[in-house]
Amino acid sequence: TSVSQEHPYHLVDPSPWPLLGSFGALASTIGAVMYMHSFTGDKILLTLGFGLILYTMFVWWRDVTCESTYEGHHTKVVQLGLRYGFISFIVSEVMFSLAFFWAFPHSSPAPAVEIGAIWPPKGVEVLNPQGIPFLNTLIPLLSGAAVTWAHYAILAGLKQQAVLALVAIVWLALVSTGFQGMEYYEALFTISDGIYGFTSFLATGFYGSYVTIGTIFLMIRGIRQYIGYFSSSHHFGFEAAARYRYSVDVVRLFPFVSIYWWGGI
Repeated sequence: TSVSQEHPYHLVDPSPWPLLGSFGALASTIGAVMYMHSFTGDKILLTLGFGLILYTMFVWWRDVTCESTYEGHHTKVVQLGLRYGFISFIVSEVMFSLAFFWAFPHSSPAPAVEIGAIWPPKGVEVLNPQGIPFLNTLIPLLSGAAVTWAHYAILAGLKQQAVLALVAIVWLALVSTGFQGMEYYEALFTISDGIYGFTSFLATGFYGSYVTIGTIFLMIRGIRQYIGYFSSSHHFGFEAAARYRYSVDVVRLFPFVSIYWWGGI
């Protein structure tokens, strides 16, 4: 049963999870630095920190789900605030990605003498943008259509169609991740090959992490939809995952233009 409130806002209870998540982030960061410098105990600390982060994610989101589904704290006003907050998060992620992708248009018009004053740098054999990169740009756009399909199915109360659409989205994301791995395997340059190799692997690597996070996000939403947590009027969890997936699809256009097409000019 829902808890009655005299106001539409949610005053959250004290929670230990932000502090626990902070310790996990600190431990994983120190562990990663220790691993890069081959210190003793690096893997233990890195594993402990990563495990704390995963545990914090699970228990914190479990509490949010209980507050929404069972306690009725997520009123229309609360949902509106969550939407604004998540949109702000997505905008910050897009700006973060643009900083990497801009490295190519910035460097290619007037290449520095340190890289031979030519672009791409001398000795770097770039990928063909009409091959796997182009195919791996179409797949996210297709998954965006599947996200829209799932959303309309939830709004129409078609539970099975929504689950099928979410399965299709996850399958497409896994295929896209596989193609990204194949691209890394076939690349004739490495992350140590100057500004081209470093920014290429860094930008596409971050994009791959976005795809992985979005895939896990949608997998959980698929399970919740299968159980029956979402309704046509109350499904912010899916909306958040859908917006994140849309942003990943749009972000994919930036590496294709800046890294694969412009970067190879």
